[in-house]
Amino acid sequence: MNKLGRGQRDKVQQFMSITGASEKVAIQALKSSDWQFEGAFDIFYSHPQLKSVADTRHLEELYNRYKDPYADMILADGITLLCNDLQVDPQDIVMLVVSWHMKAATMCEFSKQEFIGGLQSLGIDSLEKFRERIPFMRSELKDEQKFREIYNFAFGWAKEKGQKSLALDTAIGMWQLLFAEKQWPLVDHWCQFLQARHNKAISRDTWSQLLEFARIVDPALSNYDPDGAWPYLIDEFVDYLTENDIIRKGKLSDWSYKH
Repeated sequence: MNKLGRGQRDKVQQFMSITGASEKVAIQALKSSDWQFEGAFDIFYSHPQLKSVADTRHLEELYNRYKDPYADMILADGITLLCNDLQVDPQDIVMLVVSWHMKAATMCEFSKQEFIGGLQSLGIDSLEKFRERIPFMRSELKDEQKFREIYNFAFGWAKEKGQKSLALDTAIGMWQLLFAEKQWPLVDHWCQFLQARHNKAISRDTWSQLLEFARIVDPALSNYDPDGAWPYLIDEFVDYLTENDIIRKGKLSDWSYKH
């Protein structure tokens, strides 16, 4: 900036205030257009890699709004404020989809890289755009492939740091949230079975295989193969359903929908 003439410095400041670009990007665009505004704007808006630098400034401002005062991260209070700004309940499953896009390592926190990188990948650089993208993110749950990715992501996201397995209470909460979306009729029976018979943390294998079980095996278990390669816990669940008359001769009992 020091090597520029006064008129050029003024143009750089004007360009920055109009576009939100950084000083470096403003100088680059103006130099490339022989210091003509019109050409500089064309260069700036036709090169996404330049524009993304400008977007980062807006994203930094957003990040700083939610950042914890004592740590360079967004923690629970910041996420609550974000949810208020988005007009979304913190327990809404769409916040899991947001975390999936951000590749968040842990529930209830976003690193600066996760937050800014996730919003950039979604094309979001303002709160208004963030709100506008919520219905799109909600619709992604209807896509079977994306639902599977979000479901598998949820295991690592929800477990305690340093643990290989997912605490049972947390797993049950996540299953109820996810399968409310997928509408698997046996989810409540599965959760009751775990509390009655298992009462231990859930492994990643059980977590991932349950989605396959819910997808492949019909709720009346008419196509369940006892010799299939299901985890032992799922085989025990099938026995539990039969023993408790929840499944009768290949049919899901009427009363089981009411429990």
